[in-house]
Amino acid sequence: MTSAAAPGAAPAAAPSAPRGRRSVTGTRRTAAALFLLPALVLLGALVVYPIGYSIVRSFYDSSGDHFAGADNYKALFTDDGIRTALKNNVIWIVFAPAVATALGLVFAVLTERVRWGTAFKLVVFMPMAISMLAAGIIFRLVYDQDPDKGVANAVWVGVHDTFAQASAFPRAHPGRDSPLRPDHGGFLTTSPVHTGQSVALPLVGVAPDQMPHGAGKARRAEAKPDRITGTAWQDFTRGKGVGKLGAVDPSEQGYAGMRIEAVKDGAVVATAKAADDGTFSLPARADGARLRLPADNFKEPYNGADWLGPSLVTPSIIGAYVWMWAGFAMVLIAAGLAGVPRELLEAARVDGANEWQVFRRVTVPLLAPVLAVVAVTLMINVLKIFDLVFIIAPGSSQDDANVLALELYRKGFSEGRPGVASAIAVFLLLLVIPVMLFNMRRLRREVRR
Repeated sequence: MTSAAAPGAAPAAAPSAPRGRRSVTGTRRTAAALFLLPALVLLGALVVYPIGYSIVRSFYDSSGDHFAGADNYKALFTDDGIRTALKNNVIWIVFAPAVATALGLVFAVLTERVRWGTAFKLVVFMPMAISMLAAGIIFRLVYDQDPDKGVANAVWVGVHDTFAQASAFPRAHPGRDSPLRPDHGGFLTTSPVHTGQSVALPLVGVAPDQMPHGAGKARRAEAKPDRITGTAWQDFTRGKGVGKLGAVDPSEQGYAGMRIEAVKDGAVVATAKAADDGTFSLPARADGARLRLPADNFKEPYNGADWLGPSLVTPSIIGAYVWMWAGFAMVLIAAGLAGVPRELLEAARVDGANEWQVFRRVTVPLLAPVLAVVAVTLMINVLKIFDLVFIIAPGSSQDDANVLALELYRKGFSEGRPGVASAIAVFLLLLVIPVMLFNMRRLRREVRR
């Protein structure tokens, strides 16, 4: 049994503190700092220093020798190119993430119940493996104006021609000494016609290989006492000195399907359609009228939409972006959908909700955190969009498709204004920071839950 300490004796010495303070995991802070040092050096060299230099450079002129104050930042709101880029960036932020997220949600929900859903998801996600450069080249070809090259216009022209057939004679026009004169896109005879008369309507300008398949050899129509007859044909014969101008020659072809109108006092009193040999016939009520070949006969073939023109170039590029990133949205949303409690969905169905109500009232609210992650990620991504716009938009409409990242490149390298380019870079950083802060706060709330 130990004896009690004597009165007045000095208290026992406290245990000595460890020489090095350890972290929760037992690692000395000095060692942790040494391990983090390479990463911190790289972070400072590749992120902190460029940001700081850009901020400083944005206050100097193009030469970098003279302080310009806020002049470069004033250019953000006075330069026409930058204002167009700002407007287009707003369009990108509003529509591109929303459309990509919506498509990803639809794909994720619909493929959950089909046997080949995994294969479909693989196909939709595959564009993510393609670089922006390759995707830009692909869609530059897809949007080509020529329907024989561009897939978009090939489909568009096919649908259009199903309901509105283009004319077979887009370049037909009267030749020398013709009885026809121009009239509102079509052609009109210079003098009235009468019953018992056979009218000649010679035209030129259609290449032989572009004549309609049903076109036959032209024939001069026989005159009939109670009708007006005539022939519309290609008044051209290959070879010098072959054929007679204004007369139907054996080797010439009729304008099969040509529409002819009899116009009297400004009103159409009769119509006819040319046969395969170009002949036509009008009733007696057309007596004293002028014959008109309406403009519908000479419409140029429909070549589709001008996808890369000034009005459609931005939506077209957004379409290419959605093609690439809808798969990314689908995969993230599908992962969130896999964690949705099936009991809640079945309970809603038992309570009488249909599939649309289950989707709108149960599935979407439960997926709201995932949808927010996808939307915010895509918003940050579109603020930096450069590759697709630079590659897809042709030079003639690149100004109309301009975005801030592209304008930064143009100001810094094409126009030699690095001060303004640095101001754009700082402005882009300021635009990204609020979105990143929102995302970080939302993630912290999710962790606390």
